Amino acid sequence: MLIVVVASGLSSWLVASDCLPIQQASEYVGETKCVTGKVVRVKVGLKGAHYLDFCEDQMACPFSVVIFGADLRDVGDVRRLVGRTIEIRGAVKSYDGQSEIVLRRISQISGGAAMIPALPRDYDVENRGHFSAGRLRPTKKPAKVKAKPNTTATYGNDVEGSEPEE
Repeated sequence: MLIVVVASGLSSWLVASDCLPIQQASEYVGETKCVTGKVVRVKVGLKGAHYLDFCEDQMACPFSVVIFGADLRDVGDVRRLVGRTIEIRGAVKSYDGQSEIVLRRISQISGGAAMIPALPRDYDVENRGHFSAGRLRPTKKPAKVKAKPNTTATYGNDVEGSEPEE
């Protein structure tokens, strides 16, 4: 029984050993690798891009994962990854002096973190989940301005320059 426990612990160690820690990812830019780390926060950027942060100070962090808005449907609700240790496979790229992997499919994530649910049906990437994708906002109508009566206009039989008949 003890051998089974040790063997299962050893096999999980061997499986995890092919993934690099986030600190070593920058050494493998241009290669397809597996990188592992704990997701500290998920940020939403411009045009619905989501960023997985692995450090409290993202500017000093050596690695990040980016999911573009168009890929969220294939990946799922990445907001659920906060606090989980993930293993992500993909091409390691360099962007702004930081190594990153672009997450395009859920199959790039392995382990228990791959069990993230799909995006909510009414989640709209462009509006960060505040509106459904099919609903349009009402157009802004110009404010109606009441017309002021013209004090110089003539009404009825009045003709300019003539005195009314008595």
